[in-house]
Amino acid sequence: MSLTLPVVALVCGLILLVFSADRFVDGAAATARYAGMPPLLIGMLVIGFGTSAPEMVVSAISASQGNPGLALGNAYGSNISNIALILGLTALISPITVRPSVLRKELPVLFVVTLVAIAIMFDLYLGRGDAYILLALFTLIMSWSVWLGLRHRKESEAGALENSVTVDANQMSLKVAIAWLCGGMVLLVISSRILVWGAVAIARSFGVSDLIIGLTVVAIGTSLPELASALAAIRKGEHDLAIGNVIGSNLFNTLAVVGIAGVIHPLAIAPEVLYRDCLLMSLLTLALFFIRTRADGKREIARVEGVVLLSIYLGYSGYLISKVVGLV
Repeated sequence: MSLTLPVVALVCGLILLVFSADRFVDGAAATARYAGMPPLLIGMLVIGFGTSAPEMVVSAISASQGNPGLALGNAYGSNISNIALILGLTALISPITVRPSVLRKELPVLFVVTLVAIAIMFDLYLGRGDAYILLALFTLIMSWSVWLGLRHRKESEAGALENSVTVDANQMSLKVAIAWLCGGMVLLVISSRILVWGAVAIARSFGVSDLIIGLTVVAIGTSLPELASALAAIRKGEHDLAIGNVIGSNLFNTLAVVGIAGVIHPLAIAPEVLYRDCLLMSLLTLALFFIRTRADGKREIARVEGVVLLSIYLGYSGYLISKVVGLV
């Protein structure tokens, strides 16, 4: 089989996936605003779901087509990319100031969720019962976050997150918003199917596992919305939102993305997913607790930490590639 068509499908699928995710988020945010949805909920739910929509759809389709490695690789590869690649690159461009509340609330929740997910998969199998547990935990955390946010009425922060991703939503009419909401979701599904087909075809042609393809090419592609959001936040001077976006996306990936895939089709888990990918994901999450304190008392991911994170990502990717070419 010629590789030309699968490569074209992979590249075009990634491009269409990123475009459709962006349109879907814009349409969803504008539709929610017309419906009178508070900016806080738009920021927490619509934007959070929208930036993780590529991972959700790709993993769901992968699981339904019997490619569990691609589904898991996409989810956990995206988590690793979010911390090591996206935060590393963003910090290299501009140091990221982190609110103390992130280290006290959101980050501990993410770390505990990561450990719970690993414990559930420790028998190297994710059954439908396990997947329902992940989805129930996701629903509980989202409900708690919404209740807490409404209680404290932190509208300004949510508005900043909303604006960092949906710049043109205010000028969008209701008809256009609904059109992009529906059209964006349809394009997400179509582009994901194209991408999954191309990725699986390339993996089989080279004898590479779909797990490796999911951890590398597909994970980077589906993480592009998070990268765009982080860079937009830096541009607007909302540095703390960059890490908030990453934490929220990783929560979605660990619980909702893997949970949805497991409900669609129970997943057999390769041992290396636990001792290599989940271990690195856990260590990267843990490392965020130890970001430096500046002279003024604020916490910051500086350029030095950005270089370290990028180096870790390049080393991890290099290791995966070396396995493909037979060096390891």
